[in-house]
Amino acid sequence: MKYEITKLINNLDKIHTTELGEIRIRKNTGLGDCEIIDWCKKQILEIQNTIIRNGKNWYIETDLFIITVNVSSFTVITVHKKY
Repeated sequence: MKYEITKLINNLDKIHTTELGEIRIRKNTGLGDCEIIDWCKKQILEIQNTIIRNGKNWYIETDLFIITVNVSSFTVITVHKKY
């Protein structure tokens, strides 16, 4: 499990999303004009956030959101509010 988290953190520069992904993430989170990928990277690095791998995705759980990142492509697929 520790290896999986290290793999994600070591490849932080590969984290990206698609144009439609960015639109979906903004809609789901209400983050407005912030840099979505920079925000996601910051959440990945926050020590209190939980990172788990389930199948082909990593799930980063923050206080308010769950970020889904594809393991092989490092694509942020979506971000959902927890509640």
